[in-house]
Amino acid sequence: MTLFLIFLLASVAAASTGVIFKPGPWYDRLKKPSFTPPKWAFPVAWTLIYLLSAVAAARVAVLPGAGVALALWAAQIALNTLWTPLFFGARQMAGGLVVIVTLLVTVASMTAAFWQLDGWAGAMLLPYVAWLVVATALNWCIWRDNPGAADS
Repeated sequence: MTLFLIFLLASVAAASTGVIFKPGPWYDRLKKPSFTPPKWAFPVAWTLIYLLSAVAAARVAVLPGAGVALALWAAQIALNTLWTPLFFGARQMAGGLVVIVTLLVTVASMTAAFWQLDGWAGAMLLPYVAWLVVATALNWCIWRDNPGAADS
């Protein structure tokens, strides 16, 4: 339980950037693709992702040979924390795209590493990978379809 709470605390810290750097009117004005999820889906998805990720990490943390898997967990939570202030705070859509692509590769690698140690832990990360695929495509489309929007 203690390990879960530690991983959850890191996740809450990452999630807090969404409270500090809200999408707001700037984001609302941007042209978005038809597959953009509804606003309510974002907090629901991220709550589930953070909970599952913390449970998965706590399961893996006690296993021998978990060093690389946990290093990937640390890298993904750092990248996750960086994306929101970069995209919404600094309005750096291209920079956000670099971060989210790196995050997607890191989470996919983490999922594989977790899966090798504990199949359930790996499976718990599949919603994260799926959400990041959509989020990466969304970030790319917004960047492509809104040239100069960082200045508005």
